[in-house]
Amino acid sequence: QVQLVESGGGLVQPGGSLRLSCAASERTFNFVTMAWFRQAPGKVREIVAHISWSGRVSYEADSVKGRFSISRDIASNTLYLQMNGLNPEDTAVYYCAARTNRYTNPSVRTAYEYWGLGTQVTVSS
Repeated sequence: QVQLVESGGGLVQPGGSLRLSCAASERTFNFVTMAWFRQAPGKVREIVAHISWSGRVSYEADSVKGRFSISRDIASNTLYLQMNGLNPEDTAVYYCAARTNRYTNPSVRTAYEYWGLGTQVTVSS
């Protein structure tokens, strides 16, 4: 069973930056898409960004477009989320996810079979 482990979260001031990483425990030949979701207290888990494993197709939610960037490194089986211009509304637990079925909607949480445990991001002065 593939495990996903997130890292890089923490406390940052408004306007600051963080880079999240998600390491897969083994080679992921059958992954079609990897994604970052986030869940703030009292809110539903929402898509932040997703990227095809080939890297040719990516998507960022409107709320983070122009500030966040998703990327992946096949050689190290690692997914990244570069977050710039952070604001308090970005405070949430960030989860890494992966799906193997290319026929599901990559922007919905139910499309993903593999999940990490999450990393906390807190934006506060």
